[in-house]
Amino acid sequence: MNFEHTDDRRMLADTLNRYVAEQYSFETRDRIAKSPRGYSPEQWQQFAELGMIGALFAEADGGYGGAGFDIAVVFEALGRGLVAEPFLGCAVLAGSAIADAGTEAQKALLAAIIGGAKLAAFAHGEPEARYELARVQTRARPSGNAWVLDGVKAVVQHGEHADVFVVSARTSGAVDDETGISLFLVPAHATGISRRGYPNVDGGRAAELSLKGVTVGADALLGEEGAGYAALEKAVGRGILALCAEALGAMDVAKEATLEYLRTRQQFGVPIGSFQALQHRMADMLLEIEQARSAVINAAAALDADRVTRERALSAAKVTIGRIGTLVAEESIQMHGGIGMTWELPLAHYAKRLVMIDHQLGDEDHHLARYIALGQS
Repeated sequence: MNFEHTDDRRMLADTLNRYVAEQYSFETRDRIAKSPRGYSPEQWQQFAELGMIGALFAEADGGYGGAGFDIAVVFEALGRGLVAEPFLGCAVLAGSAIADAGTEAQKALLAAIIGGAKLAAFAHGEPEARYELARVQTRARPSGNAWVLDGVKAVVQHGEHADVFVVSARTSGAVDDETGISLFLVPAHATGISRRGYPNVDGGRAAELSLKGVTVGADALLGEEGAGYAALEKAVGRGILALCAEALGAMDVAKEATLEYLRTRQQFGVPIGSFQALQHRMADMLLEIEQARSAVINAAAALDADRVTRERALSAAKVTIGRIGTLVAEESIQMHGGIGMTWELPLAHYAKRLVMIDHQLGDEDHHLARYIALGQS
């Protein structure tokens, strides 16, 4: 198998890494992440013009990429800059669901998403669902030629400022059945929707979403009634790959910062990097990061494989990233000493993001159990 990027992907990676390095400094990112919106509409538009959003969609959907390695290239660059803009929730999760299950009329929304003009949010997680994808308590019932939705959605990334939501709701079956889940496109300002926004601990913002008697037309249904689980699984799978690649980019920055510190910080008149104990710890960390890189490559290559192969590769990557991300965060801070814990040092923010990535879309324990279960199916 050839793991070399194509010329187009190499050019994309170079462009994105250069932009993030030159135009998205840590100070800029910190200001954006702490802002009332949690992202910058101006930066979002710039990313759209650079083609970063379009690279996440297939040509048939108005983009020019959409494959596993396209997602990996984009999100590795985003991870290097701790980019706070809504790539995951809007372009990957919500965008993938629309592209996979939508009608031609519904897919017309993708052009606005790719162009940065519309913000979509993925409203699937619920307070009691933990990481179980099929556990959906929000209900949708038919009412004439319309649907009425009632329920609560939790931790909707950038949900405060979204223009439209992709909402999962149960139209039949028990609360944790894979069958009976339907997807709906719901305008953010529909009557009956209320949003409570809050900051995330690693930057950016999310919202709790309440739906009380929200009425949408029959044309709001994405795909077939009760058959939304497959689209959900594919969208979340792409999200898992994106998170793993983002973590890889963040690990590389943490590694580079730690190496530089070991070369420059002195004790007893010599750089601390000359101490054998720290050399061994650094070598172990470098090997672990390369293991994480291999897991991301394997997941990207398997994204278009059969379901079991795809899902096992994604879960394996998430397990690997969860373990190694935490290790890199801990080792980098410990080798920096006390300064590694200060908010003024970017490393502390990279470490926090690495730890939080483990908890998005299923943590290490969840995906280890899922990997085992898929191997027995």
